[in-house]
Amino acid sequence: MRIAVYGATGMVGGQIVKESLRRGHEVTAISRTGAAVRGAVARSAELADVRTFTRVAEDHDAVVLATVPSRAGGDHGEWLGAMRAAFGNAAGTRLLVVGGAGSLEINGVRLCESPNFPEPYRPEARTMAAAYDEIRSAPEALNWTMLAPAPVMQPGRRTGTYVTADDSPAGHSISTEDFAVAMLDELEKPAHPRSRFTVANTVPGNDRLD
Repeated sequence: MRIAVYGATGMVGGQIVKESLRRGHEVTAISRTGAAVRGAVARSAELADVRTFTRVAEDHDAVVLATVPSRAGGDHGEWLGAMRAAFGNAAGTRLLVVGGAGSLEINGVRLCESPNFPEPYRPEARTMAAAYDEIRSAPEALNWTMLAPAPVMQPGRRTGTYVTADDSPAGHSISTEDFAVAMLDELEKPAHPRSRFTVANTVPGNDRLD
């Protein structure tokens, strides 16, 4: 399968590239710098470049968006606009999106609106939640799936196992390695067409969300 990954040099995108190559797929690793990624075809592009994105979507069986809003004080509206444009120009290919845990809910309240949510991360979480709201209203022709991580996601180890849920967190944490496993499992055997789901590792004593 021909897979293009935007954000290919990031913490999550890099693991998705690695897992895709591990499974024998042809990967185009797209980043702003076009940095070399062993085993993949490196390409420099901005998500906001609609013309390039459209060509990438036409040339690949699936496109993975593993990008995030600016964490350096940039305008989050620019990222959201780029995501919106991607949603409108990806028809004809499979689109998989790395979502944010902040849009998940507990007792009907989004995590990003919870009083206990870390304030420094609230703006980014709200922007990523807005991206989820945007893709839910995308045209029927768009074959999309969004995968949201557990509230805590960080590099760890690849166990190859995880648990899933829909709108509420499945557990406390997920390694970036197993997040990538879940993304590729969904890509190879679609189970969540035009919907979002979330994944977590099962760690005894570390799966509470109090």
